[in-house]
Amino acid sequence: MSLVVALATAVAPARAFELFGIKFFEDQADRDADAVIVDPQPYSVTFSASEPGPAEDAARNASSLLADQAEPASGAAGLIAKARGDYRRILAALYSEGHYGGAVSIRIGGSEAANLPPDTNLPDPVDVTVLVTVGPVFRFGSVSIVNQAPATLDPDDQVDLPVMRGYGSGEIAKSSVITRAEALSLEAWRQQGYAKAEIVSREVVADHATNTVDSIITVNPGRLAAFGPVQVTGTTYMNPDFVREQTGLAVGEEYDPDELERAQKRLDRLEVFRSARLRAADSIGSDGLLPYELMVDELPGRRFGLGATYSTVDGLGVEGYHLWRNLFGQAERLRLDARVASIGFPVDTAEFDYFLGGTFTKPGFYHPDVDLVAAVSAERTVNPNYTEISAQGRVGLTWFFSDEITFEGGASFERSRFEDDFGTRDFAIAGLDAGIIYDGRDSSIDPTEGFYAAANIEPFYDFIYGNPAGRIVIEGRTYFGFSEQDAFILAGRIKAGALVGPALSEIPPDKLFFAGGGGSVRGYGFKSIGVDDGSGVITGGRYLLEGSLEVRAKVTEDIGVVGFVDGGYVAADTFPGLADLRLGAGVGVRYYTGLGPLRLDLAIPLNKRPGDANYAIYAGIGQAF
Repeated sequence: MSLVVALATAVAPARAFELFGIKFFEDQADRDADAVIVDPQPYSVTFSASEPGPAEDAARNASSLLADQAEPASGAAGLIAKARGDYRRILAALYSEGHYGGAVSIRIGGSEAANLPPDTNLPDPVDVTVLVTVGPVFRFGSVSIVNQAPATLDPDDQVDLPVMRGYGSGEIAKSSVITRAEALSLEAWRQQGYAKAEIVSREVVADHATNTVDSIITVNPGRLAAFGPVQVTGTTYMNPDFVREQTGLAVGEEYDPDELERAQKRLDRLEVFRSARLRAADSIGSDGLLPYELMVDELPGRRFGLGATYSTVDGLGVEGYHLWRNLFGQAERLRLDARVASIGFPVDTAEFDYFLGGTFTKPGFYHPDVDLVAAVSAERTVNPNYTEISAQGRVGLTWFFSDEITFEGGASFERSRFEDDFGTRDFAIAGLDAGIIYDGRDSSIDPTEGFYAAANIEPFYDFIYGNPAGRIVIEGRTYFGFSEQDAFILAGRIKAGALVGPALSEIPPDKLFFAGGGGSVRGYGFKSIGVDDGSGVITGGRYLLEGSLEVRAKVTEDIGVVGFVDGGYVAADTFPGLADLRLGAGVGVRYYTGLGPLRLDLAIPLNKRPGDANYAIYAGIGQAF
């Protein structure tokens, strides 16, 4: 006998539940009971299932009674309402695993919850028993999609066929597979320009005699659409015409959901909106255009922040910034940064590092994906091997070519003075830089998978010594997640650099390569790994090679631990060899917050040199890499 899937067997009378986005058997009593608030009603739950496995796990995860038992319910009525909700939630969870013949019994104080009136007197506390009969696994019999989108040769418009995601005869008939098949069917039409494609009907029938499910999904693709005009609402100080241009949506361009996603990312990159949402009109116009409304809510025009870092080797650093947003109505940003670092104990101001800088950013310079960036700064830095006093300026462009690829380029000028073992030297450097970044990570703050790569080339000329030179730096990072929810992460990093030019004594130390510090080789001081000329004099080198390997494990939802090994080479005139290797290793703790993990690392140098500390402690925000 064939039964409609919603009429699955249950011990209790049928109650409201949600399946395929539709609520079944919902009545006013179900809604009213949730709103009743009376004296707290403590309870304890005994949960059992007829057989272990994914269906039991899904049922347990769906039970509100089980999840909330640490807190009392809102009186007897609240507990009974919670139980009635569990009937539908657990049944839906069984359907999601392909079990359509299951049954759910929930007893409160020995009586079936579905039969209890809201004003029942219950003991304090009361025992609640949840018994789930999983039932047999159902498999798809016949499946079909009426009006399925035609195949396309455009790789950007290709969408997985539902059969590739389990919607096929003989596959387990999970309700989630059916909803995914619907979503894929709609996405396939929308990728080909049919913005208003919709599911007009679904027929899902479970045959309990054969434990099979037949499913028919009918799609109405609607009309082919093109983007229409975008109306901007909610602006206060922003220029609405500029906001419209930043979406990059051209009137008459064929509808493409990928373009909508890119438009949303462009708006988010402006950093001036608390929210920005594109909403399509209800229908496509007679001209084939689909108008949009862009609703925005602007952020305050100013923002400031404070931060601090600490290392037992490099001391305390404090920093702050002030940001002005939307200076002239087109999302221009001006950010001023100040930093004082290398604060040791006892305090010696002569060893402090100072930095003051400003950065102006003009989004949408000549294209929605291109930013103009201009920056000026001045600093005094006391490194282990040299002291720097400098001022510099740079003007450049940043092109967000795609979600993963960013191009950067610019021109700069720097005037600097250095004091080191070569004496006091002045430099006047003009240079160009060009770089590319590929970022395929799932997060820039706490990545669990993906790959990151960056390359930068920088030719420059020194007017005082009359020397041309150039340097190149490449870096790669990769991440692998293991177990459910990526509780274990294996992360790796490698970085290499090379410089061509005159003798080391005629190259600014900040252009040479050093290693060491929290973002390099932990266990050693910042930029303390360089080239020893044989007499104890340490300088930067022409060549750099660094690598890190880190294992990260989450102990709880908020706490994680890490173990790591870092290594780094710096060489003068030949590429580094094993004899130049410096190794550091250690352990760390992570506290995960909404802003990213707080990091505390303890590292020791494995082949320390005279003068190196026995250990180093680093604290900061975000993973080490």
